[in-house]
Amino acid sequence: MSFLGQAGGRRRRGDAPSSLPRGEIGKIRHLFRYLRPYRWVMVATVIALCVSASAVLALGQGLRVLIDDGLSSEEISRLHEALIYMAGMVALLAGGTFTRFYLVSWLGERVVADIRRAVFRQLVRLSPAFFEINKVGELLSRITTDTTLLQTVIGHQASSALRNLLLLVGASAMLVVTNPTLTGYVVLMVPVVVFPIVILGRRVRRYSRIAQDRVGDVAGHLEEALGGIRTVQAFGQEERSGERFGNHVEAAFRAALRRVRARAALTAIVILLVFCGIGLVLWIAGRTVLLGEMTGGEMTAFMFYAVVVAASVGSLSEVYGDLQHAAGAAERLAELLGEQPALAPVAVPARSLPQPQQGAVRMADATFHYPARPDAPALHGLSFAAAPGETVALVGPSGAGKSTVFNLLLRFYDPDAGRITLDGIDLREASLEAVRGSFALVPQDPVIFAASARENIRFGRPEAGDDEVRAAAEAAGAAAFLDALPEGFDTFLGEKGTRLSGGQKQRLALARAVLRNPAVLLLDEATSALDAESERAVQAALERLMAGRTTIVIAHRLATVQKADRIVVMDEGRAVAEGTHQSLMARGGLYARLAALQFDDGRADDAAGGERALDTLDDAPRSAAG
Repeated sequence: MSFLGQAGGRRRRGDAPSSLPRGEIGKIRHLFRYLRPYRWVMVATVIALCVSASAVLALGQGLRVLIDDGLSSEEISRLHEALIYMAGMVALLAGGTFTRFYLVSWLGERVVADIRRAVFRQLVRLSPAFFEINKVGELLSRITTDTTLLQTVIGHQASSALRNLLLLVGASAMLVVTNPTLTGYVVLMVPVVVFPIVILGRRVRRYSRIAQDRVGDVAGHLEEALGGIRTVQAFGQEERSGERFGNHVEAAFRAALRRVRARAALTAIVILLVFCGIGLVLWIAGRTVLLGEMTGGEMTAFMFYAVVVAASVGSLSEVYGDLQHAAGAAERLAELLGEQPALAPVAVPARSLPQPQQGAVRMADATFHYPARPDAPALHGLSFAAAPGETVALVGPSGAGKSTVFNLLLRFYDPDAGRITLDGIDLREASLEAVRGSFALVPQDPVIFAASARENIRFGRPEAGDDEVRAAAEAAGAAAFLDALPEGFDTFLGEKGTRLSGGQKQRLALARAVLRNPAVLLLDEATSALDAESERAVQAALERLMAGRTTIVIAHRLATVQKADRIVVMDEGRAVAEGTHQSLMARGGLYARLAALQFDDGRADDAAGGERALDTLDDAPRSAAG
């Protein structure tokens, strides 16, 4: 459960995803494509594995020669030769092991870095609809914890599995060569060992997936609570938040304990069965030596290979448990990598927007429902237009659909019906990059990244030079306070710009928009939360930025509305009136009632009074037409 409650309609974590059936460890194959660019590293790794496995198997023959020839022979040179042979095999084993360990570790780190990059690129391309029903904390868990599990598998367990498989096959072959009869007893024990591996391995995988989901819950609550720490503390909810976090931690602990118990049972059963089998074979082999049907060296070699087989089977069972654990993580990552954006695909080839752009915006009979609220239309047949260089204000009560207009213009979503055009081109026919490159958004609460001021401004156009960044800051009225910072434009601004005031953040966001130099400027009333002094500075910068540029404003204050070329009054997703301030006042209706509230308060030119009057729209009677 999230800190503020879970979004409706979301798949319950811990359930099987519909596109990925459970119970199949082969789901890891979905991520094998990230190994393909490094096939030569894998080839070198396999060679090193073969060398080290061959050296281990050769040690068995060295033991046979050492006992039968070196210890039984009267010539001490035979003992020397056997010891030199053994030393050579050990050196070969050490060299092969070093090479294998280095290569697979490099491969694990490299592949996981690629997967993390791919998952992040996928996440930032998904539409906001995806983030309406998925918590950021859980997504962070997938891109960190889950990929770390895969790194363990790729960088260690996969090579260990292959090494033990080679040893199992090679040692089994040497058992047959050494004594076929005793080998038959070993073969009879294999199904007894494999059966619990398969049964318990499936349980390990199921518990592993659930455990990873619970870890995601922990990360989700942590991110949510710390992100809203001021609200938590302001309402005195520290203790309750801690209790909820503790509940998530305990749930993760219990899920992990089930997984650990299943893995421990798997390992213990395999060890018990394997070494009981070794004891039985040792007893039979001892009788064979006493009957003179086998030499001491052959028995030693046979037991060496039997131990190798047993150790390989035991290690493979452990690796199988790890693979089952990683399969759950692979499923979660595969879900993200397979997630498709909600936007309709752009026609191929995409249509080019006219150059130079004029900034003519038209929304024609647009209807839209948010995916999380399919029964409530956010827009219902909305139509309006903004001519090049014109300033259009969107006015209406909370929930009227003003922010939804911006979401559709930026193609965070596509309308369910109707068209939106920019310079006569349907947004769905142009490339997403071209569409969003034509707009610049200045939100009411600007996002400041944990980077320098220069990097924050350059976010508007990454290829811009330092001179262009400074020119944009000067145009936005931000250069003076940025120069006063300890390191000027290179000063680190802190998490979410904590080193800046509200007005300074707004001017920095304006500088970002100036640098972008868009055809259309989208303003979500950038001055509504500022004090009078900061508002004047930001308003002056805004007027410079809006000059000669198509601007669409979500208006919360009448000071902005009165300066607009046209005003669109919205109510319940519809345009109920449109015109200038004077024409709307003469017509009456919703806008006139808003203005009357403000004028009656005696503050026609007071920005704070305008904002308060707009807020009362939620309680004022609504008109179906202007």
